[in-house]
Amino acid sequence: ALTVRFLTRRFIGEYGDMEFIYSHNLTVDGREVLFHIWDVPNSQVEEGSSEEKRIQWADSFVLVYSICDRASFNILPLKIQFIKMAKEGQSQEKVPIVIVGNKRDLHHQRVVSSEEGRLLALSLDCGFYEVS
Repeated sequence: ALTVRFLTRRFIGEYGDMEFIYSHNLTVDGREVLFHIWDVPNSQVEEGSSEEKRIQWADSFVLVYSICDRASFNILPLKIQFIKMAKEGQSQEKVPIVIVGNKRDLHHQRVVSSEEGRLLALSLDCGFYEVS
């Protein structure tokens, strides 16, 4: 849903559980930037050769969890550790990773606090945002 919103500026309430690669041009600081976004639903993510391939393909990562789903938050440290081992082990450069807490509009169903998200991001040297 976040990828579709970023690409089209529209919210779609229903979407499939499919993996897609999108391309999108955007002007950033006066420069044209071409984004390639490999959107992988959490249900399709697993550690192994396909996950390693995705990590090697990417230059940066946005990991999204639902503030209404503790399990989606709890898997983040292992995912981030896996990404850092795969990417930073090959170079001296820090891999850009942003953690995004989604569904902020559903605050009445919240089970993961904003503070928990911020602290996790701080402890893992990642960026952090909450969105809806």
